[in-house]
Amino acid sequence: MAEQVTIYTDGACSGNPGPGGWGAILIAGERRKEISGSDPATTNNRMELMAAIEALRALKSPSDVDLYTDSTYVKKGITEWIDSWKRNGWRRRSGKRWLPVKNEDLWRDLDELVAKHRVSFHWVEGHAGNEGNERADVLAREAIHALKEGIAVNDGGALSESATLEKGE
Repeated sequence: MAEQVTIYTDGACSGNPGPGGWGAILIAGERRKEISGSDPATTNNRMELMAAIEALRALKSPSDVDLYTDSTYVKKGITEWIDSWKRNGWRRRSGKRWLPVKNEDLWRDLDELVAKHRVSFHWVEGHAGNEGNERADVLAREAIHALKEGIAVNDGGALSESATLEKGE
């Protein structure tokens, strides 16, 4: 039986492009894990994608996942646009022209990870009081701060039955 996991993700950028960070919270029953990371030169959309990718990558076995994001780019990209992109050789129509899909590398990674789980993507309004989204935002911003200060941040990890997670936070 697949484990039920709730994930909250967020990405942030100081300048766009600029230094960026991502954060994710994974919750399975009483277990909770927070992960984050950064990139010295990136965009907000890339960090939003990285949050979802790294959260799903942290799952060690196929899971039933409810993934919450405040990024319509991530939600619509993975639920509405990706099948068309793949059919069209990772190109998108812009008027009469075909252009490469932006962030194709990350979309391919996310698509591969989604195929390993049963994932439902949910959009939440950012900065509107959703506790999970607010905490993921803090993690992303802390990752940017740590990057600027030269401090190492949590770069992921696994959520598995053997994982030791903080309870009740």
